[in-house]
Amino acid sequence: MESDLRSIGELARDSGLSVSALRFYDGAVVLASAWVDPRTGYRWYAPGQLADARLLARLRRVGLPLADIRAVLGAAPGTGVAHRVLDAHLGRLEDGLADARRELSLIRRLIDQRESPMTVTTIEHRFTVPARELADALDAVRFAVGSDPELPVLAGVLFDLDGGLLRLVATDRYRMALAELPVTADRVAEAPEAPEARDAPAAVGASVAVIVPTALVDAVRALLGSGAERAELALGDGSVRVETGGHRIEGATLGHDYPDYRALARLDPVHRVDLSAAELRDAVRSAATGSLPSGPHGADCEVAVLTLDADGRLTVAAPDAERVPESVRVAVNRDFLLEALPDTGPGQLVLELGGPVAPLAIRTPGHPGTFSILMPVRLPA
Repeated sequence: MESDLRSIGELARDSGLSVSALRFYDGAVVLASAWVDPRTGYRWYAPGQLADARLLARLRRVGLPLADIRAVLGAAPGTGVAHRVLDAHLGRLEDGLADARRELSLIRRLIDQRESPMTVTTIEHRFTVPARELADALDAVRFAVGSDPELPVLAGVLFDLDGGLLRLVATDRYRMALAELPVTADRVAEAPEAPEARDAPAAVGASVAVIVPTALVDAVRALLGSGAERAELALGDGSVRVETGGHRIEGATLGHDYPDYRALARLDPVHRVDLSAAELRDAVRSAATGSLPSGPHGADCEVAVLTLDADGRLTVAAPDAERVPESVRVAVNRDFLLEALPDTGPGQLVLELGGPVAPLAIRTPGHPGTFSILMPVRLPA
């Protein structure tokens, strides 16, 4: 029998994988050996497994996660599954590269400030946005602002200007809300403002991020209720200013580094459900709930379980409800879920569920950059 098989050493040599890697992938049921000698425990592989081993080696080189490697090697020919897995991974790599470019840009600024502290000037980015859209964006994220005194970095809304988009982010670690809106760049000015900078156009790739404290966020939201059509914002190192309808408000930003929200916002949902906000709101309010220790600081909170059956039907139940066979269950803080939904109106929603330990995403069709994420509550075994 061994004459028709390839030893683990031979497969390692011909595929580029190490013997230890082959043992690992055998145990992980990714590339299982064809036969194991019951006396010595030595692994042997079928001749046709060399192609899979070489493919596996290349998938490792590009950093494909273990579950995705398993999906590629196990994909049925002609289904397109393997290509979809690779496309999703390529998208993650491109997003990661964009994040790295932004971080390196900030690092260069920090190095410049460190090396020439007396000559570096403060850059102020000025731009305008529709006042109504900015108000809606603040409304979409305000509920998720943190209030834990031990985490002052979360006690505000991140204003993240990235080229032609302004992204607002808020999180208290148990939930996160994001909203984005396009901006019209006015100019980038240096302080003290030089004549040549006064009329200079803003760079297309302008990037700056500041944390606006909660009290200032609420003041800005009140100012946006004046009915003006446009709002002008100025984000600088340590300050923010908003002007609209002939009124202006400004203040200091928080001197902290906001957590890397981009990685957390990249979700890989398994199921998507379309329904109206009113339908979900009514189902959550009328469903039974259960109390579990999963709120802030370990406090008990009311938990609702979203269940998706094999036919894609969504129901809301208590944590102790009898489980439907072959269903997907995601438990979340009931109050957090209601706060993430529009207060009124029938607006359509898309729920994205990845499983019992994956975050739940709540999206609005047509607004891909505005959505909420709720961390799941672990149910008792």
